[in-house]
Amino acid sequence: MARKASSKAAGRLRITQIRSGAGRPGVHRGTLRALGLRHHQMTVEQADNPAIRGMLFQVRHLVAVEELPGGEA
Repeated sequence: MARKASSKAAGRLRITQIRSGAGRPGVHRGTLRALGLRHHQMTVEQADNPAIRGMLFQVRHLVAVEELPGGEA
């Protein structure tokens, strides 16, 4: 059985760190680093996939996420 490619999987996400990782568990600080967020108020763009979504769920209280339009080839 073949899987359908979802439109979300092909998109991009703009992730902004809105709260500091200081004083948070090491797992949360490591997740921010893995997302590419090094400083408070830093913004990065990442591919929209289940791995990134899982990381965002873990630190959802520290980041703001915006879906970027387009992204499909």
